[in-house]
Amino acid sequence: MSPWLLEIVQATIVLTIFASICGGILGFTSVYFKVEGDPLVEQINAVLPQTQCGQCGHPGCKPYAEAIAQGEAINRCPPGGEDGIKALAGLLDLEIIPLNEECGKEDLP
Repeated sequence: MSPWLLEIVQATIVLTIFASICGGILGFTSVYFKVEGDPLVEQINAVLPQTQCGQCGHPGCKPYAEAIAQGEAINRCPPGGEDGIKALAGLLDLEIIPLNEECGKEDLP
Protein backbone atom coordinates (compact mmCIF):
# COMPACT_ATOMS: atom_id res chain seq x y z
CA MET A 1 0.00 0.00 0.00
CA SER A 2 1.33 3.40 -0.92
CA PRO A 3 2.20 5.83 1.90
CA TRP A 4 -0.38 8.45 0.92
CA LEU A 5 -3.17 5.84 0.83
CA LEU A 6 -2.13 4.60 4.27
CA GLU A 7 -2.29 8.18 5.60
CA ILE A 8 -5.81 8.62 4.16
CA VAL A 9 -7.00 5.37 5.76
CA GLN A 10 -5.47 6.31 9.11
CA ALA A 11 -7.02 9.80 8.98
CA THR A 12 -10.41 8.30 8.11
CA ILE A 13 -10.20 5.88 11.04
CA VAL A 14 -9.16 8.64 13.46
CA LEU A 15 -11.94 10.96 12.29
CA THR A 16 -14.52 8.15 12.51
CA ILE A 17 -13.48 7.36 16.08
CA PHE A 18 -13.50 11.06 17.00
CA ALA A 19 -16.96 11.57 15.45
CA SER A 20 -18.29 8.49 17.28
CA ILE A 21 -16.99 9.79 20.61
CA CYS A 22 -18.50 13.25 20.00
CA GLY A 23 -21.81 11.68 18.96
CA GLY A 24 -21.86 9.56 22.09
CA ILE A 25 -21.18 12.58 24.28
CA LEU A 26 -23.92 14.58 22.56
CA GLY A 27 -26.37 11.69 22.88
CA PHE A 28 -25.62 11.29 26.58
CA THR A 29 -25.96 14.99 27.32
CA SER A 30 -29.24 15.27 25.40
CA VAL A 31 -30.73 12.56 27.62
CA TYR A 32 -29.07 13.58 30.89
CA PHE A 33 -29.78 17.32 30.58
CA LYS A 34 -33.21 17.04 28.94
CA VAL A 35 -35.45 19.99 29.80
CA GLU A 36 -39.12 19.18 30.18
CA GLY A 37 -41.60 21.71 28.87
CA ASP A 38 -43.92 23.54 31.25
CA PRO A 39 -47.12 21.46 31.45
CA LEU A 40 -49.18 24.60 32.13
CA VAL A 41 -47.95 26.16 28.88
CA GLU A 42 -48.88 22.97 27.04
CA GLN A 43 -52.39 23.00 28.54
CA ILE A 44 -52.90 26.66 27.67
CA ASN A 45 -51.56 26.08 24.15
CA ALA A 46 -54.03 23.21 23.69
CA VAL A 47 -56.92 25.61 24.42
CA LEU A 48 -55.73 28.24 21.93
CA PRO A 49 -57.03 27.90 18.33
CA GLN A 50 -53.60 27.41 16.68
CA THR A 51 -54.28 29.94 13.95
CA GLN A 52 -50.81 31.52 14.47
CA CYS A 53 -52.37 34.83 13.37
CA GLY A 54 -50.42 37.13 15.69
CA GLN A 55 -53.45 39.29 16.57
CA CYS A 56 -52.62 38.83 20.26
CA GLY A 57 -49.28 40.58 19.75
CA HIS A 58 -47.22 37.38 19.77
CA PRO A 59 -45.80 35.51 16.76
CA GLY A 60 -47.99 32.47 17.39
CA CYS A 61 -50.13 30.56 19.85
CA LYS A 62 -47.27 28.92 21.75
CA PRO A 63 -45.55 32.23 22.59
CA TYR A 64 -48.93 33.62 23.68
CA ALA A 65 -49.46 30.53 25.86
CA GLU A 66 -46.06 31.15 27.47
CA ALA A 67 -47.02 34.78 28.10
CA ILE A 68 -50.36 33.77 29.65
CA ALA A 69 -48.54 31.34 31.94
CA GLN A 70 -46.41 34.29 33.06
CA GLY A 71 -49.46 36.43 33.82
CA GLU A 72 -50.51 38.11 30.57
CA ALA A 73 -54.23 38.69 30.00
CA ILE A 74 -56.29 35.80 28.61
CA ASN A 75 -58.47 38.04 26.43
CA ARG A 76 -56.16 38.82 23.52
CA CYS A 77 -57.15 36.03 21.09
CA PRO A 78 -59.89 37.02 18.61
CA PRO A 79 -59.95 33.63 16.82
CA GLY A 80 -60.52 31.91 20.18
CA GLY A 81 -63.21 34.42 21.05
CA GLU A 82 -65.39 34.27 24.12
CA ASP A 83 -65.30 30.45 24.17
CA GLY A 84 -61.51 30.53 24.31
CA ILE A 85 -61.55 33.09 27.09
CA LYS A 86 -64.01 30.96 29.07
CA ALA A 87 -61.87 27.85 28.57
CA LEU A 88 -58.70 29.67 29.63
CA ALA A 89 -60.45 31.21 32.65
CA GLY A 90 -61.66 27.77 33.70
CA LEU A 91 -58.23 26.22 33.22
CA LEU A 92 -56.41 28.97 35.12
CA ASP A 93 -59.18 29.66 37.68
CA LEU A 94 -59.43 33.29 36.56
CA GLU A 95 -62.32 35.67 36.04
CA ILE A 96 -63.93 35.72 32.59
CA ILE A 97 -63.19 39.06 30.94
CA PRO A 98 -64.40 40.41 27.58
CA LEU A 99 -62.28 40.14 24.46
CA ASN A 100 -59.75 42.96 24.08
CA GLU A 101 -61.10 44.87 21.08
CA GLU A 102 -57.63 46.33 20.38
CA CYS A 103 -56.55 42.85 19.24
CA GLY A 104 -59.47 42.46 16.84
CA LYS A 105 -63.06 41.25 16.83
CA GLU A 106 -64.27 37.70 17.10
CA ASP A 107 -65.44 36.27 13.76
CA LEU A 108 -68.81 34.75 14.53
CA PRO A 109 -70.23 32.24 12.02
